[in-house]
Amino acid sequence: MEMSEEVLVDSTWIKIAGYYAIWDTRNINPYRMDGRQLKDTVDIKLYDPKQNRDYKMPLDKTPITSHFGARGGRWHYGTDIDLDTGDSIVAAFDGVVRINKWDGGGYGNYIVVRHYNGLETLYGHMSKPIAKPGDFVKAGQLIGLGGSTGRSSGPHLHYEVRYQGNPMDPENLYDFPDYLLKGDSYQITAAVFNYSNRARSGTSSSGRRAAYHKVRSGDTLSGIAKRYGVSVSQLTRLNGISTRTTLRVGKSLRIR
Repeated sequence: MEMSEEVLVDSTWIKIAGYYAIWDTRNINPYRMDGRQLKDTVDIKLYDPKQNRDYKMPLDKTPITSHFGARGGRWHYGTDIDLDTGDSIVAAFDGVVRINKWDGGGYGNYIVVRHYNGLETLYGHMSKPIAKPGDFVKAGQLIGLGGSTGRSSGPHLHYEVRYQGNPMDPENLYDFPDYLLKGDSYQITAAVFNYSNRARSGTSSSGRRAAYHKVRSGDTLSGIAKRYGVSVSQLTRLNGISTRTTLRVGKSLRIR
C-alpha cells in the first residue's frame, strides 16, 4: 500500500509530495526545467467554479504600459500594468505564497505565489509586500501595495506567469483590454517557450506592440516623456495632439 501525506487547504486535500516537492523561498526558478524540451501538452485548468477555484485580475482595470518581449537590449519577462503607488494588488489564483523578497536591481519588493493549477505568478515593484511565504491565499486576496521599487521608471505592477520556472507571455492567457482571462483552461507546449532562443541571443522580436499610460492628476507631457524615456514630439505624434493640449485625467495616452 502506498501512503501519501496530504494537507487540507480550503476544503481541498492537496498532496504534499506533489505541491511542496520543490519549495524554495529565495530563488524564482529552482526547477531546472527547460520549457523548450516539453514532450507533451500540459493542460492547465485556470479556474473551476465547481471546485470553488476562482480567478481575479491582479489590479483594478488599468492599461498595459509594457509588454512581454525584447526591450532595450534585454528580455522583459512579464507584462507591466499601470497603477498608482498604494494601489491594492491581489492574488490572481488560489495558492500559497512561496517568495516575499527584495531585489534592488530588478523586481524591487516582489512576491511569488504558487497556484493549485500548476502555475506561479510574480508581482514586482511593490511599495509594500503584505503576504508572507507559506500564507494560503485566495484569488482576489490582498497580497501587497503597488509602487516603483527596484529597477523601475515609475509606479506599475510587473506581472509574470510561469510554469516550472519558465516565464510565459501573460497576454497568451489574458485579454487585458477587456480585463479577463481568455478561457478557463490553457494548453502549454514547448512552442510557448520558443522565445527563449531570441531572449538568450539578445535578438529582438519581429514586432512591437503599443504601450499606454493612464493620465493622472498633475501629469504633463514632458513628465510622461521623461518617465518612459521617449520624446514629447513622439507623444504628440502618436496621440494626434499638440504640446498645448490639456491632458484629461484617466485618459490613456499612447507612449510607444
